[in-house]
Amino acid sequence: MSVRVQEGGFDAGAELNRFTEAASGAGAIVSFTGIVRDLDGSLDHMMIEHYPGMTQKALEGIEAEARARWNLIDSLVIHRHGTLAPDEQIMMVACAGKHRAEAFAAADFLMDYLKSRAPFWKKEVTSKSADWVESKQSDEDALKRW
Repeated sequence: MSVRVQEGGFDAGAELNRFTEAASGAGAIVSFTGIVRDLDGSLDHMMIEHYPGMTQKALEGIEAEARARWNLIDSLVIHRHGTLAPDEQIMMVACAGKHRAEAFAAADFLMDYLKSRAPFWKKEVTSKSADWVESKQSDEDALKRW
């Protein structure tokens, strides 16, 4: 079980390979890597701020809840902060379980909670503006499944 909050980038393939090698007894491994999107071609970069101790503790709590709900063999959460350009990796979740259903459900749960409840503040910067990203109703609605 690992939770990392970091400024630097990561190699999702290498992370997944290490995770898979360590997940002895797993029948399924599910991973998701989030990418900084530039929906209309105007994004220069995204700034992600956080309070280190609070963020680490919150993500560890979300990960512990996933382990409590599903019988996971292992889990990994990586989330970046700082200045990120379009198409850079922003986060990764991996879950290993004995069966695919629990691995998929735990990964989906973690992604929904990271999107909506993790204490990160995101600002999208373009050549014309710098705007804080507001929460979306669709993200809040996704949490109702859990």
